[in-house]
Amino acid sequence: MNRAGRSRRGQLDAVGSGPAGMLEREDPPASASPADGSPAADSAATSAPAGTSRGRLLRAASRPALRHLGLLVVYLAAGVAATWPRATYPARHLLPETRDVSSYVWDLWWTAHQVVHLGNPFFTNHLAAPVGTQLGFDTTMPLAGLIMTPVTLLFGPSASFAVLTIISPGLACYVMYRVARLWLNAPGAIAAGALFGLSSMLDWQDWYHLNIALGTLFLPMTLEAAVRLRRKVAVRQAGDASRPGLRQGVILGVVLGASVLVNQESAVLALLLAAVVLLPWLARHPSAARFRTMAAGAVIALIVASPQLIAMAQQVIAGGATVSAHVLAHTAKSYGVGLADLFAPSQRIGSFGLSGLAATTAHSYGRIGEGMPMFGLVLSVLAVFGLVVCWRRRITWLSAALWLVCAWLALGAVLWVGRTPYVPLGQVWNGERVSPVMLYTWVMRVPGLSALREADRFALLGLLGATMLAGSAVDWILARRHRWPAVAAVAAVAVLAVFETGWSGSTHIGKMPTTLPALDRPIAADHSGSIVVDAPFGLRGGIPLYGGQFAAESLVMATSDGHPRGVSYTSWVPAATIEGIKDHPFYTVLVSCQSWIRGKPVVVHASAARLAAARRDARKMGIGWVLVWTKDPVVARYLTDIGFRLDYRADGVAVYRPVSG
Repeated sequence: MNRAGRSRRGQLDAVGSGPAGMLEREDPPASASPADGSPAADSAATSAPAGTSRGRLLRAASRPALRHLGLLVVYLAAGVAATWPRATYPARHLLPETRDVSSYVWDLWWTAHQVVHLGNPFFTNHLAAPVGTQLGFDTTMPLAGLIMTPVTLLFGPSASFAVLTIISPGLACYVMYRVARLWLNAPGAIAAGALFGLSSMLDWQDWYHLNIALGTLFLPMTLEAAVRLRRKVAVRQAGDASRPGLRQGVILGVVLGASVLVNQESAVLALLLAAVVLLPWLARHPSAARFRTMAAGAVIALIVASPQLIAMAQQVIAGGATVSAHVLAHTAKSYGVGLADLFAPSQRIGSFGLSGLAATTAHSYGRIGEGMPMFGLVLSVLAVFGLVVCWRRRITWLSAALWLVCAWLALGAVLWVGRTPYVPLGQVWNGERVSPVMLYTWVMRVPGLSALREADRFALLGLLGATMLAGSAVDWILARRHRWPAVAAVAAVAVLAVFETGWSGSTHIGKMPTTLPALDRPIAADHSGSIVVDAPFGLRGGIPLYGGQFAAESLVMATSDGHPRGVSYTSWVPAATIEGIKDHPFYTVLVSCQSWIRGKPVVVHASAARLAAARRDARKMGIGWVLVWTKDPVVARYLTDIGFRLDYRADGVAVYRPVSG
C-alpha cells in the first residue's frame, strides 16, 4: 500500500511525468506555473473571494479543458495570421491556381457525393471518363471528406477546403504542444507547438498540399499516443493491474488507422515513428502485457484503415500501382534537398525585403525539389542551443537523433552542396547514379518505401525533433534565476522567429475563382450526364503520366456542373486507365494535336479514316462539351474536322459542342 505523499516506482507524478525510462521525463519541470494545475494554481484560485469576478476567472482558468480550449483558440488565430491572406480567400471566392488544389476540392466533393449516394469513394468514372480510375493510392483524404461532408453539402467543396486550410496550422501547433508537454514545462511546450505549426515548411504545404498538412498532424499525435502507452503499461505493471494500457493501445491504433485515411505518406512516417518508440521498449523487457497491448493497437489500426487498405490492395492486384523501377529511382532522386537549404534562412524572409538571404535564391544555396523543406536558421540555432544546455536529458538526445537522421534522409540519394551534386562512392541503381553514403539510397530500395519518392517529406518528421529541442531551450532560459532577462531573451528569439514563420503565398502561383458561372452555366444546365473534355487534355498527378497539363480550373468546375471529366489528376495514374484512354481514337488524336507537350508547333496529318474513327468514338462516348483553354489552332481544326462547332466563348475559353446529326 502506498503511503500518503509518496508513489511507487513507475507511478505517474502530479504533473503527469512517467516512470524513468527511454522516453519518460527524467526529472520534474524546473518550475510550475499556475496554468499547469500545480498547487500554486489551486491556492491562487481559493485565495480570491468566491463571489468576485477575479475568483471566478481564476477558477475557470484552473480547469484543464478551458486552458486547452483557450490555447487552441490562440493557436488558431496565430495560424490565420501566419498564413495571411489565405483566410481572406473564401470571402473573395478564390483558390490558389494549382492542379493540386483543384484536385483536393474535387476530392472533397466526390467523397460527399458518394456519402449521399452510398457509393464507393475509392473508384470514380467522373475522372478519365468514360474509362474511370482507381483512387486507392490517391490523395482523396476520405476521412477529412467524411468529416467535412455537411459543410460540403451546405456551402460547397471550396468552402470545406478553405476551412481545412485555415484551421490546419493552429491544429498542428496544438497537437505538437500536447506531445511536448509530456516532457517540457508549459512555456517550452507552447513555444514548441508554435514553432512546429507555424513553420514555413508546414504552412507552405497548407497552402498547396492539403493532404500533407493534414497528414502531418498525425506525427505528434502518434508520438504522444505511443509514449502514453509506454508509461501506462509501466504504471499498470507496477501496480499489478489487469489489462495494462489496453486503452492506450486502442488510442494508438485509432491514430495510425486514421492517418492512413488522410494521407498514406504521412501514415508511413507515423508507423516508422511508432516503431522506433515501441519496438526497443518491447525488445528490452518483453512481456505478455506489452505484446497484448501492441497487438490490440495493431488490430484497431487495421480495422480503422481497412477501407483504404482494401482499395489499395485492389489497385495493386489490378496493376494500378505498377511503375518501372527506373521511373521510381529517377523521381526519388529528384526530390532531395540541398544540404545548405535545410538549415538556411527560410524563403519566408523574402516577404520582409530580405530576399537576398533567403534559401534557393539566384545567388545562394542550391537544391529544393518541391515546397520549402527547410528548418530555417532561427529554429536550427535554437535547437542546437537546446541540445547544448539540456544535454543531460535523454529526451534531448532522442530529439536530436530524430532531427538529424530525418535531415539526412531528406537530402535524398545524392548530396547537393550549393548547386553541385556529389555522389560519394557512387553506384548505379536502376539506371540512376546514387550514393550508398546517403541514407535515403537504402530506404528507396525497400519494397513499399520506394513508392514514397519524395525524400524531402522526412524533413517534416525531423521538424518534430527540432521543435522539441527548441522548446527545451526556451524552458532552460526561463528557468534562470534572473527572470526578466530570461523573458527578454525569449521575446527576442520570438521576434526573430517571426521572420521565418508562416507563408503568405508564392508570387509565381496565381489565383483562380471558385466558380466560373458564365462558362459553366450552360454545362450545369445540361443534365444528360455527357462527358466534358478539356484541352489541353491529360492524365496527370504523380506517376506515370499521359498527355499534357490541363487547366487547374477544370476540376473545380466539375464540382459545380457534376459532369464526368475526361481529364484526371491523381497521385498514381493506373496503367489500365492510360491504356483504356489510349483505346479511344478521339483522345489519341487530341493528344497528338497538343503542341505544348513538346514545346513547339506540330502539324497533325490525320487520315480520313482516323478522323472518322475519332468522330464515331466521340459520339459513342457521349462527349457533349469540349473546353479549349488555349488558342492553339491545331486543336480547333481537329474538333471542326470531326464534327464539333464553336458554341460560345466565356472567361477566355472556347466551348465546342457536337453538331447535331
